[in-house]
Order: sequence, then structure tokens, then C-alpha cells
Amino acid sequence: MHSEHPRRTRRQAVLVGLAVAVTLVASGCSAQAERGFLPGYDDGEVTNQTARITSLWVGSWIAALIVGLITWGLILWCVAVYRKRKDDDTLPVQLRYHVPLEIMYVILPIVMIGVLYYYTARDMTAITDVSTEQPDVTIGVIGKQWSWDFNYVDDDVYETGVQAEDVAAEGSFDELPTLYLPVDERVEFTLDSRDVIHSFWIPAFLYKLDVIPGRTNTFQVVPTRIGVYAGKCAELCGEYHSSMLFNVAVVSRADYDEHMDELRAKGQTGQLGLEYSRLQDARVSDQASGAEGQEN
Repeated sequence: MHSEHPRRTRRQAVLVGLAVAVTLVASGCSAQAERGFLPGYDDGEVTNQTARITSLWVGSWIAALIVGLITWGLILWCVAVYRKRKDDDTLPVQLRYHVPLEIMYVILPIVMIGVLYYYTARDMTAITDVSTEQPDVTIGVIGKQWSWDFNYVDDDVYETGVQAEDVAAEGSFDELPTLYLPVDERVEFTLDSRDVIHSFWIPAFLYKLDVIPGRTNTFQVVPTRIGVYAGKCAELCGEYHSSMLFNVAVVSRADYDEHMDELRAKGQTGQLGLEYSRLQDARVSDQASGAEGQEN
């Protein structure tokens, strides 16, 4: 056996150090990592729920770290204390029972999972509860292959997204649909799909919810920080899933009302329903035309 050359060892150590440094710098440049290892921003929470979700996330990591340290410590302790000595050729006992320890092995994981379940269920119930307060704004979100439609229910206007396949063919993703939300107002989202399962995800909100055909999912949130955030589909939904993107603009009430007027000026009044296909062709009209053709 030959020992590794010192220069090669130093070179590998330098490469590992550079890789770690690049990773840390890249993570520091991310828009979602401006509080070190915590998600979010230094100048305020993005929504009224992000602090709750961050607390759950940090608490889970602390619990996992404590369990990991105890486990690693016991492993290293056993390796050191019960290692084979030079002059010890005796075969150790191969079968030994320790009932209290085995009971602990069963009970302790159940308690740990129960604690994690309790706090997760508590926070998820609070986030998805839409029965306690009336929303100030209601937004109808419709997922489609591969873009999004947004119905501003209270203002009776809508925004429609261009199909991702068409955008990809043109080589530009600048024309993404933008969802406008008024800051410090309670928004209720109703999520529906026209085709397959999607997932409505705004990473900065630290929350996502599935968009399922034939089922309407709802949740409420209060955006508390003005800014523009990225949104995407988090459920594999077909060829252009990765291009199913949108923007979220949290703005003042005045800017929100101005955007509603802009949509009216474009003629985008009324509400888009589920009767449309992903190409925005009315299925009902197509079926009616086909039926008339068969009769003739």
C-alpha cells in the first residue's frame, strides 16, 4: 500500500474548498436566501404565514440535528469503547436482549413522529382554514398545459397566459402572465385545472397547493411585502412543465386598481371558465359544431 502523494492531497483539498466557496456565494446571490440559511428577506415577511412556516422549518431542522448528533455520538462512542483490542481474541456474545432499550427503540420514534405531526397539522390547518375571515380579494386560478389564467372575481376581469409551447418556439419567456395582489389585504385563492394535475407554487410565499381536475382547492393569505416574486408549477404535468411560469406582483391598492382598469381597457372583462381547452378554444362550441356537422 502506498500513501497518497501530499501534493495531490493538497490539490484535492483546495478543489473541495473552492467548490464549497462557490456554493456559498451562489446561495448568497439567490433572491430567496437573503437571510442566510433562512428563506425570505431581511426587510419583512412576504406574507402573514411565512413566519409560521419558517418557524416550523427551523424547528424541524433543530430536532433532526439533535437526533443526528445523539445518533452519531453513540455510534462513535461504541466504535471507540467496544473496538477490538490487540490481545483480545475472544468472540463477543452474539445474542443479547435488553428489553428496556428495545422498548425505547419503539416508543421514542413514535413520540418524535407524533410531535412533528402535531406541529405540522396545526400549521397546515391554520394556513388552509378559509372559514374564519372573509377575504378582501378573491382570485380564481386556472392551471392549463402549460400556463395559467387568473380571474379577478371581485372586479370581473381576467388575465390569461400564453401557452408555454408557443413561447418556447419563439425563444422568449418575457411574456409571462403576472398575478397582481394588493398588499396587506386578505386574498383567497380558488384553484382549478382544465386538464391534468398542476401545483400552484409561489416559492417566496413558502407554500404550494395542488391544482386538481374536478376539484377546487382554496387557501387564504395576506401579502405583506411589496415586490415581484416568481411563481411556477410544482407538479410534473407534461412536455413544457418547466416553462409553466408566472410572476406575482404585490402592489399598493392604488396600483392594483390601476391594473384592473388596464385589463378592462383591453376588453378582458368577465371570467374564464373550465369550458376552454388549453388552446383557449371553447370545448362547448367545438362539440356543438361537430354535432351540427353530423346532423347535416
